[in-house]
Amino acid sequence: MTRDSIFYTGTVPIRVKRAYEAAAKGDGKRYLVDRVWPRGLRKDAIAIDAWLKELGPSTELRKWFGHEPARWGEFKKRYFEELESKEALWGPIRSAARERTVTLVYSARDQEHNQAVALREFLDSR
Repeated sequence: MTRDSIFYTGTVPIRVKRAYEAAAKGDGKRYLVDRVWPRGLRKDAIAIDAWLKELGPSTELRKWFGHEPARWGEFKKRYFEELESKEALWGPIRSAARERTVTLVYSARDQEHNQAVALREFLDSR
């Protein structure tokens, strides 16, 4: 997976990008999807359109997962269950992705096993 991974929803991409990487012109609408603010970043240093912390996995789920790749499948299952009741939060992202590029911003070191990657998969299944 590249640092700036792209997944196409219809004809418009949903990007996933680490918060510590510079924003790019092609990022489109940027949503921070971490429950906790990225460590070491000032709020004026991160170019986001919205911080949707309620879309991040619950504290209990986040701690249980601990970015252990062996838990990835179960993490996604549990996280998707949490997301089911939050359509008011993820619905606008899904709608925006039909019209323009959307970037889900996250802070985890693991670029393959994080909530932004899982959320992108969840959104694509809707």
